[in-house]
Amino acid sequence: MAKGKSATRRGERELAFQVLYGLSFTPARDIDDLRRIFRISPDYLARWEGQEPPSHPSGFAWELVAGVWSKSDELDASISNFSRNWRVDRMGRVELTLLRLAVFEIMYRNDVPPKVAINEALELSRQFGEGNAKSFINGILDAVAKALETGGISRPAADPSTISE
Repeated sequence: MAKGKSATRRGERELAFQVLYGLSFTPARDIDDLRRIFRISPDYLARWEGQEPPSHPSGFAWELVAGVWSKSDELDASISNFSRNWRVDRMGRVELTLLRLAVFEIMYRNDVPPKVAINEALELSRQFGEGNAKSFINGILDAVAKALETGGISRPAADPSTISE
């Protein structure tokens, strides 16, 4: 980050959401393409106040973007398992992006309590989503968190090389 700029985790999640949402229109072909897309996102550039951002981004937002991107198939499978009567390909892009982000945090980020991931997704839903999407998102995320808590699902072993590249 540029001097004097410290981002909150909420701000980092918002940046990650915006980059991931953009990827739903123009997917990254590989990790270098993902890095480039992240580096040119307007919110990321604004944090550098006209300075050249580093060629290899780091930080919480980057870890979320790289993690969701690298685990999207697994995340979609988890979302499908807990979304009754909704196929992933029929979900709105905002809602699917929020679900992927929160399920990634629940499943792969031991430093983020599930309740925090759910609350943050709901806050982002209020900001970017449709009014009625909040209960849909909450229902799926709550089911994922409960299944994790009761042992219905378990956290996959994290692969640091693909999550924080």
